[in-house]
Amino acid sequence: QMADPFRYNTGERSRYGCLGHEVQIEHIKAYVCRPSFFTDKAVIVVHDVFGWLFPDIRYIVDLIAGHGYITICPDFFKGTEPWKSTDHWADFADWMKHHDPMKVDKEADVVLKYLKEQCDAKKIGIVGFSWGGMAVHHLMLKNPQLAAGVSLYGRIIRDSEERYSLLNPTFFIFGERDHTISYDQITLLEEKLKQYCQVAYKIKVYPGQVHGFAQLKPEDMKPDDKPYIEEARKDMIDWINMFV
Repeated sequence: QMADPFRYNTGERSRYGCLGHEVQIEHIKAYVCRPSFFTDKAVIVVHDVFGWLFPDIRYIVDLIAGHGYITICPDFFKGTEPWKSTDHWADFADWMKHHDPMKVDKEADVVLKYLKEQCDAKKIGIVGFSWGGMAVHHLMLKNPQLAAGVSLYGRIIRDSEERYSLLNPTFFIFGERDHTISYDQITLLEEKLKQYCQVAYKIKVYPGQVHGFAQLKPEDMKPDDKPYIEEARKDMIDWINMFV
């Protein structure tokens, strides 16, 4: 049985009044937030196991939009049930079989088409958290339309050497105390990227941080963690700003 990777109690987070709105794009619902001025730059946000309705992920969408991007979080679970904090970890592996972060290509294409045709987006980046971090790693190997990616604490899958041939600049963010991702895995990722990767990449580990640290709303942060959470977010935005 897998240990619960979410050290913060997801059941007791504060509520959040969203700034954006929901849209239907072909077979997918999505949450969109736009900046107050015109821009042709966009960012796709890939949610974690708690899905596209989770307040923390919507807070992140609004935060990125505030930096001047049309920001969209599609429902990559296509209307199926997200994982809930009340679910049992014994069932997690089975749930994951039906929610494969490597099978997001079709949805990503639908959203990219929407951003280009309906929102006039010329450059598009992507960020993803946990489950979404795995999806971002996958998409940065497969989809040249994504100008840059940020993968936040996505488990590292080592199925082939092709896993390190990123198409565009990608930034990997990890927490030092994430017990779902070992330090050895991060070291290996670094070695392999050095060997195979032809584009800009970066790996950064944030001291003392557990899995899920970077998507907390300010009032849910512990004072000791706050500087690292804010640093990770600034680093994420800086990476997007550099390439998108």
